[in-house]
Amino acid sequence: MKYILLFVFLALSANSSYAADSGIEEFNLVIKDHVFTPSELIIPEGKKVKIIVYNQDSTPEEFESDDLHREKIIPAGKKGVVLVGPLKKGEYKFIGEFNRKTANGVIK
Repeated sequence: MKYILLFVFLALSANSSYAADSGIEEFNLVIKDHVFTPSELIIPEGKKVKIIVYNQDSTPEEFESDDLHREKIIPAGKKGVVLVGPLKKGEYKFIGEFNRKTANGVIK
């Protein structure tokens, strides 16, 4: 069981994959133990991207970013999609609204 969870985590936390059906690059973000992994996403400047947030916690979490003007509730054990961009070069902070002290990160 431990090895299966490790494999799933490694597969989901890969920095990015290409979505051939839409032409939009995908980035994976995992929320587990009320912490985002990775806590820093580096996305291409000037392109629209899809962030897939996998909630591995037993409680819901809300991906929220004032910088990006995005909010998305992801139920426990589910995934949610957040579309962002195209973005200018800079830093865009995001948090887990329900766990602000531990669930936070930045998009660069």
